[in-house]
Amino acid sequence: MELRLEGVSHCYGDVEVIRNIDLSIPKGRIVCIVGPSGCGKSTLLRFLGGLERPTSGTVSQVGEPPADSINPLTYVFQDFALLPWRTVEGNISLILSDHGVPKKRADEIISDVLARTKLSDFRKALPKQLSGGMKQRVAIARALAVNPAVLLMDEPLSALDSQTRELLMDDLVDLWTRSPFTAVYVTHNLAEAVRLGHQIVVLSRRPGKINEVVEIDTPLADRSATDPELERTQQHLWALMRAEAEAADMELIDD
Repeated sequence: MELRLEGVSHCYGDVEVIRNIDLSIPKGRIVCIVGPSGCGKSTLLRFLGGLERPTSGTVSQVGEPPADSINPLTYVFQDFALLPWRTVEGNISLILSDHGVPKKRADEIISDVLARTKLSDFRKALPKQLSGGMKQRVAIARALAVNPAVLLMDEPLSALDSQTRELLMDDLVDLWTRSPFTAVYVTHNLAEAVRLGHQIVVLSRRPGKINEVVEIDTPLADRSATDPELERTQQHLWALMRAEAEAADMELIDD
């Protein structure tokens, strides 16, 4: 299943936040969205997830989700959103029981996603016993449990320290390499974008418009933080964004 935005614009009252966005999210690829603060990155993600409708333009799904997809469009947030009184497996089982998945099948799914996210030894742990990185792994495992057609990831690593962020990026690359998934990944972090993105969509400051779509052909598993080509790509992204980021930083915040 692919997602498409065609001619999407949006206003909150008199404030125009997005202008005339045309964008396709191809199946089996990770599309990163970057841009200055307030340019509409998370707003686009809400449109793609069906949480909000744009003022004008269309958002469409092309093709069918996987036959066994429980929830075709699934979010991963930066704040983990775990229930503190439920164990790791309990946080994952809740979403499955809400969708009527029989217990035997739910147990199979939980064991699978815990193994894929390196959490098998922590299924009985409570969130308060986990590090930030482990909590985000639980959130990713919970998202994978419903076998989504598209993962919608809103700054999923921004609350983590740099070392943990590197480890989680490695984990995401490993997950995608073993079983390619489709994702839209919103981030302020250009290093994350060039490490994880097959396409990087660069938005202008508000009203957000697409300045450029950067393609990276290097396989995810072959990328590293010291790759000269990726360093040049990151510098190019910053060159596209720097002046507008400075201008956006000096704008007054609308009430």
